[in-house]
Amino acid sequence: MAILKHKFFKPFKNWFILILTAFIIWMLFFDDNSWLIHHELNTDVEALENEKEYYKKEIEKDNKAIKKLSTPDGLEKFAREEYYMKRDNEEIYIIEYEDSLKTKKNE
Repeated sequence: MAILKHKFFKPFKNWFILILTAFIIWMLFFDDNSWLIHHELNTDVEALENEKEYYKKEIEKDNKAIKKLSTPDGLEKFAREEYYMKRDNEEIYIIEYEDSLKTKKNE
């Protein structure tokens, strides 16, 4: 009982303070709406908002690509660059440089 006579434990002799302390600890850590759960949910919301911004930028980039492909010149340029298509009266030579080749060293 000598421990309870210490200066630090004096406020905890009051029942209201004991109940209030228990309530605060319960609300911060153990309740369904605790601070820990709110913190975790806020982190998730922030991550989802960052992901939302990323996808908005990707949508804008894709819309620009769609606009370029909607013109005949843009479509022809894309077909020539990506699928190596050509007109009937043309010859295409593909020149590959050593640093652009995929090898095990630079993959």
